[in-house]
Amino acid sequence: MSANAPVPAELSRYTPELSVPADFDAFWQKTLAEARAQNGAVRTERVTGRHLLRTVEVDDVRLPGWRGEPVAAWLLRPCGAEGPLPVVVTYAGYSGGRGLPTDHLLWSAAGYAQLVVDSRGQGHDTPDRGEGDGTQWVEGFMTRGIDAPAHHYYRRLITDCVRAVDAVAELPGLDSGRVVVAGGSQGGGLALAVAALAPGQVTAALVDVPFLCHFRQAARTSEDGPYQEIVAYLRRHSPHRVGTVFDTLDYFDGVHFARRATAPALFSVGLMDPTCPPLTVYAAFNHYAGADRTMTAWPFADHGGGFGHNTALQLEWLHRHGLAPQQ
Repeated sequence: MSANAPVPAELSRYTPELSVPADFDAFWQKTLAEARAQNGAVRTERVTGRHLLRTVEVDDVRLPGWRGEPVAAWLLRPCGAEGPLPVVVTYAGYSGGRGLPTDHLLWSAAGYAQLVVDSRGQGHDTPDRGEGDGTQWVEGFMTRGIDAPAHHYYRRLITDCVRAVDAVAELPGLDSGRVVVAGGSQGGGLALAVAALAPGQVTAALVDVPFLCHFRQAARTSEDGPYQEIVAYLRRHSPHRVGTVFDTLDYFDGVHFARRATAPALFSVGLMDPTCPPLTVYAAFNHYAGADRTMTAWPFADHGGGFGHNTALQLEWLHRHGLAPQQ
């Protein structure tokens, strides 16, 4: 499979009209200010020996997230590495969490530190208590709290993800001046949001086949995956709920975050992706505010994107941007 074949003009020029709420920035400033005011401590426990690893040090981390609630993460570093190390803050795909440390050995093998953030309610180590708003939702997370932005699930999860970047400054051996946010699918959408919401803290973003982008288009064109939860909900409640649903989702749309993100960014897209349709990915990419942005298009890829080939490109890209660990 080769990357960056010619991309149809429909994609390369697609810059849809935005539906950004008037109080979008104020909403997120208030949300993050409230979370940061909790002043919870970052706690770590060395657990390398439990996993029989010899070349990687592993810490089990708890960091304060939404409302100061503890969020689980793994911190992995090469054994014996002299810091401070560049750190890749990694966010999980939909319905997944931080998993096990042995699932995440690539970045430490390349000399980086990696902070792997659990997804509240999706992983096993960070519960989601919700807002108790009484909203009825279909199975999954997309319509939790869909009645209002203040109640929505992604308000809590995105806040957790920003707070993970905040925590980097409190973790040993990490270079808070070289912070890369990264993820695929949901993780890609979260990385895009954090790049926008923590601009002075994020040095670069790796945004792969991103979910959570261009909801209004995605709900109409995706063929499987979590966007179908929105469709299922609207089939039950349409037409009187359509406006409320998309008005709420506008506060969490990656296209709106892209307009506010300026860190160098490497995107990827599968041009045959039925889960995150290419048009939705290019909507975010084409609206991205940073001048240093690159798209890797995999012409015959589905939602898996470029798999390991894409990782190799990411390592090269980070090296060119001066973010590789010192030898």
